[in-house]
Amino acid sequence: MYSKKKRSWVKHLDFTLVDILCIMLALLIAYVWRFEWNFDLDSNVNVDLYIRMAIMLVLIDIFVIFFTESYSGILRRNKYQELRATILHCFIVFGVYLIYMYATKQSEMYSRQLLFTYLVLVVIFEYIGRVVLKRVIRRQKLKDKNKSEMIVVAESDTVERCLDEIAHNKYTDFKVVGVVVVDADLEGQTIQGIPVVAKADDFLEYVRTNVVDEVYIDGNTRASSEALANTLVELGVTVHISLVHTNYMMPNMVLENYASYVVLTTSMHIASTRQLFLKRLMDIVGSIIGLIITFIAFIIFAPIIKIQSPGPVFYKQIRIGKNGRRFTFYKFRSMYVDADKRKKELMEANEMDGNMFKMEDDPRIIPIGRFMRKYSIDELPQFFNVLKGDMSLVGTRPPTEDEYEMYKFHHKARLGFKPGLTGMWQISGRSDITNFEDVVAYDTEYIANWNIWLDIKILFKTIGVVLSGKGSK
Repeated sequence: MYSKKKRSWVKHLDFTLVDILCIMLALLIAYVWRFEWNFDLDSNVNVDLYIRMAIMLVLIDIFVIFFTESYSGILRRNKYQELRATILHCFIVFGVYLIYMYATKQSEMYSRQLLFTYLVLVVIFEYIGRVVLKRVIRRQKLKDKNKSEMIVVAESDTVERCLDEIAHNKYTDFKVVGVVVVDADLEGQTIQGIPVVAKADDFLEYVRTNVVDEVYIDGNTRASSEALANTLVELGVTVHISLVHTNYMMPNMVLENYASYVVLTTSMHIASTRQLFLKRLMDIVGSIIGLIITFIAFIIFAPIIKIQSPGPVFYKQIRIGKNGRRFTFYKFRSMYVDADKRKKELMEANEMDGNMFKMEDDPRIIPIGRFMRKYSIDELPQFFNVLKGDMSLVGTRPPTEDEYEMYKFHHKARLGFKPGLTGMWQISGRSDITNFEDVVAYDTEYIANWNIWLDIKILFKTIGVVLSGKGSK
């Protein structure tokens, strides 16, 4: 799954909030300067007038930002360019407000001293706020841990140019972690400080077994670039193709700029930043509520778990998340402490056809564990994973490391989305589904058709499934 960020005004929400705070602060100081601390509604000062002014300035500011793209290229501006841009923005907002004042015949009601004091202060505050925020963002962008990991695929005669223009820009949302030269065996070498991670023949195997978020394909690499892109998309990887020839059958195409290249980006699903913001907000709110429920469940079930099976109350395990990332997964322990060791002994009784393990009468489960599993109480600590950002409320269930090692190419597509507490296959039968290929089909269908309303629908259906205990084992 790919998050489309380059053209969305929401990506500058931080600058919007800073500007709004500066407007409020400038107006407050201008008011105090002119009327001192007189906020008495019964005084001669029309306090309501300036409250309405504050509200209107914020609305006009948002309007101007939305329609003039005030923050376009803001991170690339130097201090003098930013000063000009800030002055222009503040004067446009103030000018629109002056038009509003005269149109509503309120201009005579305002203090001229306050208005011009406000204008000077808002320019100063917004300029300082933007410069400071840009410095923070630039420092953050220099940190690799928040960036997508990209592989560049090119021919030997174009790879130097590709890396020179793509790999060395400090302020990007991606980092180039490897390169593949398709017409020469350079594996193990480095080009411009970037390792050659694979040959053409074993590139797909490398993608299957390593963390790869995005792949950049130079348009001149090979005649079958489109076929390679489609294969990579099936693996859940986002692909960027340098535009020479394009296949209009590829899903979710969008034109984007990477350095000086115009690329065709294709993925199983392309989400807007606004959509992902709402999803993350829903995750945070839901996880906070879920952790309150988890605490109550802990008080009730922790003593029972301890009595029936001495050992830790919580079970921790390394699971595989988005595009192969590993994270620590939490549950209430519903099995005996030696459950993982005994799993190999029970593999012959596995009722799941494929890369998952399910067993109806699993002897490793403690007595209270069956009740907890039936109503998914053991899953509650995963709300902590959701709050941390390792998981989402709705997504695809994360596999174990040994399950992941057995994945075929098309299985990795289900890892193209952040794992979730629940998902399509959980509401479509939970443990009643015994074929792993069906699980993959449900998960890829979810990713391809994802939207916020689908998540809400799945969450409501999950509540019904959990309360009924349907399909649990």
